[in-house]
Amino acid sequence: MVRPRARRTIENALRRFGFDRIAGVDEVGRGCLAGPVTAAAVVLPARCRISGIADSKLLTARARERLHDEILEQALAWAVASSTPEEIDRLNIHRASLQAMRRAVLALVPLPDLVLIDAFHLAGLPMAQRSVVHGDRLCTAIAAASIVAKVVRDREMAGHHAADPRYGFDRHKGYATRTHLEAVARFGYSPLHRRSFRPSSLFDTIDTEGVRPGPDDPAD
Repeated sequence: MVRPRARRTIENALRRFGFDRIAGVDEVGRGCLAGPVTAAAVVLPARCRISGIADSKLLTARARERLHDEILEQALAWAVASSTPEEIDRLNIHRASLQAMRRAVLALVPLPDLVLIDAFHLAGLPMAQRSVVHGDRLCTAIAAASIVAKVVRDREMAGHHAADPRYGFDRHKGYATRTHLEAVARFGYSPLHRRSFRPSSLFDTIDTEGVRPGPDDPAD
């Protein structure tokens, strides 16, 4: 299957209007039951030559690791920021995701001229911004940010697994797979779990009836 590659069409059009340092920003981990929501902001050079940049969800783990390293080698600037499970519970996942993306953008040195964001608007940024629907599939800068955020978060979740292997964070990265739900039913919440994520079809079912069967996420 041929995977769609992100393009630089949007960035190139904006450069013709005088924008030079254009950052892409995206987040991962929004739908997880455990772990942070992690955002990355990446500024690529105008003549960046990295083959295969695409939405991180369409790539294998091996491809993401390769692209992560190439992106960081060629990027003019990059930054990663997170919102913790405690912040997610306090703010709600939407506001926590926006907070993580805002932090990533403001951590860039120097700050970009313009920010391209996957589907959202970030309040409080001191520079121009543009929301791009399906930006992680259409826009190279946003796709690059999605790859960096995904690899950084996956590595963090693997570290949590090494510290506490009961939940299998190295495999599902905090998503609601069958084995993850079984582990929660057996061991209860860990400090990494989001207390506000209790959909009735998942955790309440575990509490009263046991775990419903369902497929695990792929290892990638």
